Amino acid sequence: MNGHFHTIGRSLFNNAEDPYHQRIEIPTPDNDFLDLDVIKAPSYRPVVVLFHGLEGSSKRYYITELARAFSEQEYTVVATNFRGCSGRLNRQRRFYHSGETEDISTVIRWVGERFPNAPIGAVGFSLGGNALLKSLGELKSRHPLAVASAVSVPYDLAQGAQHISRGFNRVYEINFIRTLREKLKKKREFYPDLPTFEGNTIYEFDDQVTAPLHGFDGADDYYSRCSSQHFLEHIGIPTLVVHSRSDPICPMDIIPLEKIEANRSMSHVITDEGGHVGFWSEPPGWLNNTIVNFFAKKIDV
Repeated sequence: MNGHFHTIGRSLFNNAEDPYHQRIEIPTPDNDFLDLDVIKAPSYRPVVVLFHGLEGSSKRYYITELARAFSEQEYTVVATNFRGCSGRLNRQRRFYHSGETEDISTVIRWVGERFPNAPIGAVGFSLGGNALLKSLGELKSRHPLAVASAVSVPYDLAQGAQHISRGFNRVYEINFIRTLREKLKKKREFYPDLPTFEGNTIYEFDDQVTAPLHGFDGADDYYSRCSSQHFLEHIGIPTLVVHSRSDPICPMDIIPLEKIEANRSMSHVITDEGGHVGFWSEPPGWLNNTIVNFFAKKIDV
């Protein structure tokens, strides 16, 4: 139960006050929007963009605590809310998913225009980490980011969907399905022809809703095309991945360590404890300090 202790405990007991100075709505190329929560620092300082996990938001403890850690080092922080995750529904039929890199590009492009003289880094957690790594691999050394980190990533989405449906993990899955079902119900008020959902697992939701909404031929096609394990060898900027051997949702057999270690641009930290994005430590803040220190060595000079 160690992994569940870290995963659930950190979610329940945290210091997750809202640290942001401003909420900014930015447009997307398809006439939708993304809500960003920003902590602004001096213009010459680095910028870090944060991406949350499945059914998370900029308000999740792992985002707010890392945002504070970076802001204490005078970084500008841009915490992204994926479509439909900021507290209001997005305009278009589509939602967000584990391989969505166009919205990541939209945010990074906006940051580059708003802070033209600052180096930019990014951190993604779980689903957001998978999408970030995919983005890095797609653009290779041409990526506008200077540094990145990804935490508790489901590198193989198919295996991740299988693991979350097993044993105690069903507790997490049931909670995810509840909020996804609620969002779909609200979105159907505006788009009555949206796919219906008749199931109780992440795989079934992805097969019946996520895949057809975003142009995939079922869940298997979606997982195959969007799993970040297929993009790791092409990553060309300094990237730190962090994972726990006790992660109950994304266990060690899901991590393509050989691919990570074969890429000179990638570094990894694998801990014995930590659960899924939890990493409860004494003194507090080990995960945040690890990421901030990695960024400082790469861009904060």
